[in-house]
Amino acid sequence: MLFSSLQRLVGLVLAIFVFGFSNLVQAESRAALEQSSQAALHSLIAKDAVARELSQRATAVLVFPDVKKAGLIVGGQFGEGVLWRAGKAVGYYNTGGASYGFQAGVQEYGYAMFFMKESALKALDVTQGFEVGVGPSIVVIDQGKGVSHTTTTMQEDVYAFVFDQKGLMAGIGIQGNKITKINK
Repeated sequence: MLFSSLQRLVGLVLAIFVFGFSNLVQAESRAALEQSSQAALHSLIAKDAVARELSQRATAVLVFPDVKKAGLIVGGQFGEGVLWRAGKAVGYYNTGGASYGFQAGVQEYGYAMFFMKESALKALDVTQGFEVGVGPSIVVIDQGKGVSHTTTTMQEDVYAFVFDQKGLMAGIGIQGNKITKINK
């Protein structure tokens, strides 16, 4: 009886998720996406000394200003972002992923990926989608631990910062997300 009730609950949540999640992730116009992405990057750089230093050395920065994540046992996330190189928008991408497991909630967050090497940046467009956690070495900077990093110790391909987390979902990660180039 408990299993049957759980199945119905999961089915209901999936239906709400499939129909409701598409409304949560409405795409922004190109100009609005550039504006929100640039504002998010400037805010991150103003608040975080490590991000500020990395931005000065990075080959390019990919910024997803608003990623939506929702789930109840089955979950998904989606957002759109802009690739910035020398202060100019040079590409548009979406990030998405699905997950299964013990999870419940809805969350919004942003993240920025600082590409430190040209080879890591090239990997972004080589395949039919860049899967975070596969390919170039990516280090997610925890804001509490970021203060211990210096230019001498920071030698990885890509550094990622998660910022502006809002919502009610425990834990956050970008591992397993797929990043795909889009036309805007």
